[in-house]
Amino acid sequence: MKNVPFKGIIAYPITPFDENEKVNIPLFRYLVERLVTSGSHGIAPLGSTGVMPYLSDEEKEEVTEATLQQVNRRIPTLVGVSNLTTDKTIHHAQFAEKAGADAVMIIPMSYWKLTDDEIVTHYDAVARKISIPIMAYNNPATSGVDMSPALLKRLLEIPNVTMIKESTGDIQRMHFLRRELGEDVAFYNGSNPLALAAFSAGARGWCTAAPNLIPELTISLYNAIEEGNLEKAKAIFYQQFDLLKFIVNKGLPRAVKSGLTILGEDGGNLRSPLKPLQEKETEELKNIMKTLFN
Repeated sequence: MKNVPFKGIIAYPITPFDENEKVNIPLFRYLVERLVTSGSHGIAPLGSTGVMPYLSDEEKEEVTEATLQQVNRRIPTLVGVSNLTTDKTIHHAQFAEKAGADAVMIIPMSYWKLTDDEIVTHYDAVARKISIPIMAYNNPATSGVDMSPALLKRLLEIPNVTMIKESTGDIQRMHFLRRELGEDVAFYNGSNPLALAAFSAGARGWCTAAPNLIPELTISLYNAIEEGNLEKAKAIFYQQFDLLKFIVNKGLPRAVKSGLTILGEDGGNLRSPLKPLQEKETEELKNIMKTLFN
């Protein structure tokens, strides 16, 4: 596959804040290191888990540089560069490329509902200004824009757009992409509860925050798929299913931070208006995690 640097488990680090709600870069670097050393196949800062829209331009650049310095090319990096305007998206994409990112991920953020033509023009404009590949990210739950399979197919005609991340939770879209675009289409699952089904549909990788809490299970699932052992993959997936569902339902930044605390790790603070899980929710998470580590 041309210009497709990712396969396997692509881990999303959270962006931790200090008690004054400033980005805690030393802690961020530590959390990135945990993801690298626990076996993740790629690192993707500045996604939904990393609360990218809550950060200033300067903070995004700080996080980008910290990630690339910490990873130090041990595994590929996928940097989120999305912005409301095309100009700002180009700026962040060029910054990521110059800093050494292997690829960038773009979700079409908008206040006004974008037309398909506007979205294609947006991606094309960014692609013309950088030489590294682009992953088009479809997540209507966070962006408010649902890119149809037909639109995703159009985006893949742009030379630099070589990867699709699907987070709608609609497995049929993945089957459609495979059927329409053939075996060479590089699509990635971004819906945690669909991890097993997505791999079965031909997903090349799983973009997930779960390795912050259960790296062994996420990597074991991928390994079982690679071995062609579906029964083993099912068993591993069902083992982690309750946790995957919980972290999505409660919001990834909140849930991952609480999970890290339960593990005895420092997950930092959140930035307002986000608040930590309530006590009852934390207890629920604790009970789910207890069953995984006993």
